[in-house]
This record gives sequence, C-alpha cells and structure tokens, in this order.
Amino acid sequence: MKYLLIILVIGLVFFMLGFKRSRPGVKPPAPPPAPPAPPAVPQHIVSCAHCGLHLPQSEALPGLGGVFCSAAHRAAHEAGKAP
Repeated sequence: MKYLLIILVIGLVFFMLGFKRSRPGVKPPAPPPAPPAPPAVPQHIVSCAHCGLHLPQSEALPGLGGVFCSAAHRAAHEAGKAP
C-alpha cells in the first residue's frame, strides 16, 4: 500500500509536469504595428540659371537672374561670368 501511494504521487508529479509543458505560455500582447509613413510630397524641380543643374526648389538659392544650385554659381552669374 505504501509503495502504491509513492507510485501514484510520482505519477501525478510527472503528469503535472507534462501537462504544464504542453500548455502554451501566456505571452504579452504584441505592440500594434507602427503606422506607415506618409508618402513623400512631390517637389517642384528647377534648374540652376548658371549651370543648368536640376534640383528641388526647396534646395535652390534665389538670385537676381533666377535660382541657383550654390552661392558660388549665384555670385558668378550675377558677376556676368559664363559657366
């Protein structure tokens, strides 16, 4: 009787360990995915009045003869130097 009780206790321990392993663990909920970035807004493209380089209007430098790609080209164009 004593051995039967020991065997039952050992069997119950193994059963509980197996049952606990077979259950999926409780996982914290995954964070929601980040919203997609808004698409880039198209920019107006202009060309440098001195060398003809095309660049976005937001990067162009205004001058007396139009828009320019750099301060050096603006100064050269305003001084009347050819490219």
